[in-house]
Amino acid sequence: MRFRDGQWLVAEGVRIEYAEEVYRITPTASGKGISLLCPTRKIMTRGDTLNLSTLSIDVEAAFDGVISVETTHWQGAVRRGPDFELFPAGRPDVDAKITTDEAGTTLSAGSLSATVSGKPHDFAISFHPTDNKQKPLTTLLNRSVGLAYTPAPSTPMQLADMRDFKHYIFTQTTLGVGESIHGLGERFGPFNKVGQTVNLWNADGGTSSDQAYKNISFWMSSRGYGVFIDTPERVELEIGSERCCRLQTSIEGQRLRWFLIYGPSPREILRKYSILTGAPGAVPAWSFGLWLSTSFTTSYDEKTVNSFLAGMQARDIPVEVFHFDCFWLKAFQWCDFEFDRDMFPDPKGQITRLKADGIVKKVCVWTNPYLGQASPVFAEAAAKGYLLKRKNGDIFQWDLWQTGMGIVDFTNPEACAWFVSCLERLFDTGVDSIKTDFGERIPWEDVQWFDTTVDPRRMHNYYAFVYNKLVYEALQRRYGATEAVLFARTATAGTQRFPLTWGGDCESTPEAMAESLRGGLSLGLSGFAFWSVDIGGFEGHPPPWIYKRWVAFGLLCSHSRLHGSNSYRVPWTVDDDDASDEGCSATLRTWTHLKARLMPYLFSQAQHCVQNGLPLSLRAMCIEFPDDPTAWTLDRQFMLGDSVLVAPVFEEDGTVQFYLPAGQWTSFFTGEVRSGPGWFTEVHGFGTLPLYVRPNTLLVLGREGEKRTVYDYTSDVEVRSYFAGEGARAVLVDSDGKTVGTLEVKNGEITGKEALKGDSVVTVVSA
Repeated sequence: MRFRDGQWLVAEGVRIEYAEEVYRITPTASGKGISLLCPTRKIMTRGDTLNLSTLSIDVEAAFDGVISVETTHWQGAVRRGPDFELFPAGRPDVDAKITTDEAGTTLSAGSLSATVSGKPHDFAISFHPTDNKQKPLTTLLNRSVGLAYTPAPSTPMQLADMRDFKHYIFTQTTLGVGESIHGLGERFGPFNKVGQTVNLWNADGGTSSDQAYKNISFWMSSRGYGVFIDTPERVELEIGSERCCRLQTSIEGQRLRWFLIYGPSPREILRKYSILTGAPGAVPAWSFGLWLSTSFTTSYDEKTVNSFLAGMQARDIPVEVFHFDCFWLKAFQWCDFEFDRDMFPDPKGQITRLKADGIVKKVCVWTNPYLGQASPVFAEAAAKGYLLKRKNGDIFQWDLWQTGMGIVDFTNPEACAWFVSCLERLFDTGVDSIKTDFGERIPWEDVQWFDTTVDPRRMHNYYAFVYNKLVYEALQRRYGATEAVLFARTATAGTQRFPLTWGGDCESTPEAMAESLRGGLSLGLSGFAFWSVDIGGFEGHPPPWIYKRWVAFGLLCSHSRLHGSNSYRVPWTVDDDDASDEGCSATLRTWTHLKARLMPYLFSQAQHCVQNGLPLSLRAMCIEFPDDPTAWTLDRQFMLGDSVLVAPVFEEDGTVQFYLPAGQWTSFFTGEVRSGPGWFTEVHGFGTLPLYVRPNTLLVLGREGEKRTVYDYTSDVEVRSYFAGEGARAVLVDSDGKTVGTLEVKNGEITGKEALKGDSVVTVVSA
């Protein structure tokens, strides 16, 4: 929210009070921090201490390299939930040190320190590496922490009744020259957020606006630090957009807490962020294969599903997971967890037959947490108090999406148990995975949750967490801790623990493909390891060339699903079954087979990502090359794990421009070597794109012609050496993700080859 009108004036109808000095510093109750008493005017005489507001700023060491800052106006404000689950794997110890010298008071949390200015009547807090006070990461300077009222009260007496006033807390951290800001969830606009206003409020806005399905209150700076804002409520950010040299964070309320995380590398920032909010969950190997959907409003029944899968099998395109979208349910009865028996008379038998025939390995179905009143389960849930209510006691209903729909109240433990029992009936039918759609349109006004201690505004974003956690843990209990997979659309901080997510409703255009790519990059910089996209675009009918370019992009995402809205995405329906080598079927076959070959590399990388909070794909270039300024600007390419660079094609004629960082990069397809840093332009057919292997890489691939997703990743494999020098390594894993060996170059030789089995070969591609 903007509180000022330009640099000099306060916005109309707003009253602002700033922390003007640090009057007193005392230890916090934990003993691991300092509490600053900050009056909103400078205290020159004893009388200046009367009739003014003060702000308390608690600065505490969280763990090594992480410091929290909490600003509070009125301490008596009720602390309502829900709250993010911090340190879900346990909180690390921290050695907090507080020192005072002529420069001020310094709190140190290992490698990160905060120094409060010791000058009289001054307000300044510098956040800096402990070993380099002269080069701060960011600062809180004069008039950078404050409170605001709207409308502006004309006298403090009016604040005896706060019902007609809104109260805000804000902080403004400085932005350095050339600093860029990234992350904040799955955002489809410009990759660098400087100059933007960003509202963290989950919404079903598609992929072509400033709204986002997945608002994550975490951002990363090119200067080597990140900030996690510890609240699920609406957060409004002015990122160099109100004051060009500051990033303003504001919330409506009496307190605001955020954590500053020092890297200095993006990898280290993400690792520490994953300690704070949770590491990404592991996913099974089968989930990396091709997912095929019925699409949304298309007409389909058992015969249609069987024809799709038979058609893919006939075209040698393996399908790992088949997804039944919305209309597996009877119209007007979403979501009652029952197959429409008119279209699917024997769902359990059908699923059993599909799996037994080997035509598909797993099955996924679409769900959401809304109950249309035409369904019998609505009456059941309503009678038992499982649905969100209005303040007058009515069940909250509206006709947006489903007629008269109610919303499952996941603050009610009995409602959660009932919802899980509905899922278990699906598991009994043979369903292996759940698409947890929606969860964004959660009302916050005129509602009363079962748990009366929660704040409806905080529940709006947080609903995504409890919804996906509930379903994910139900899958884990049924199938095992590492076998659970969601296909979720909405998320908030911490939801990375319940993979995976997809990018939402995009159009069938090259611009939408680029929007989706930016969304995936931003989400990866927000702590999410796994991400997918609707291949071909969701809305509209993709022309064959767009479909094929999107296939190449989508099969190089961590997870790959064909899905549309009112048109099918099986390839032969897109181009009138063009059987040529440039047809949609051939293109999909090429890229599906390539992903199968990449599985030894991909699945090994996936384990590393889970352990370190890294995105597998899409991984922004700046994670791997933080010292290259160009890497912080790149939003049309990405890294697939540590070692493979991908540049999707957005032009019909196959022209693509991409950037290679320093080093000797080798084309995966041709073996051609290009020297970076530099920009390059290539023209590609539908079976290739710029896929370059990083120097000093040992790349483990399945054998030529491999089509399976799950197999022995150490048997009959090809190990390719790309300028692999001393210390180059490749970790070998089995199909359960367990490490079974390590290949490493030592004294010019590749060691660890005894872990390879069968007819495995080592190929020196470039040296």
